[in-house]
Amino acid sequence: MDTTQLLKGVLDAAVLAVVEQADGYGYDIVRRLRDAGLGEVGDASVYGTLRRLYSAGALSSYVVPSDGGPHRKYYAITAEGRRALDEQRTSWASFADAMGSLLDTPTPALHAIGAKK
Repeated sequence: MDTTQLLKGVLDAAVLAVVEQADGYGYDIVRRLRDAGLGEVGDASVYGTLRRLYSAGALSSYVVPSDGGPHRKYYAITAEGRRALDEQRTSWASFADAMGSLLDTPTPALHAIGAKK
C-alpha cells in the first residue's frame, strides 16, 4: 500500500505530537517522525507543515545559537496547538475504530448480477 496519501492526511497531527513530546528544529522533527515509523515522510513536507502550523498559531518558534554551525530555529507547541492535537486525537480514534471494524470483519461473498446462487 502506498502510504504517501495516508501520511498527507495525518502529518499535522504527527508533527504536533512530536513537538508536544519535546521542542525541536526542522531536521530533528523529520528524524523523530522517521524513527517513529514514518520513514516515507519528506523533508519538504515537514518544513511546509511546520510553517503552516506556525502561521496558524499552533506552534511558536525561537532561535538557539550554535557554536558549530548556523543557529537553529526550534518549534514549540502552543495552547492552540494542544487543542488542535486533542481534536485530531479524537478524530483519529474514531476513524481508526471504523477502519478496524471494516478491515477486521470478513465480508460476505458478493455475487455477480445474474449469477446463480
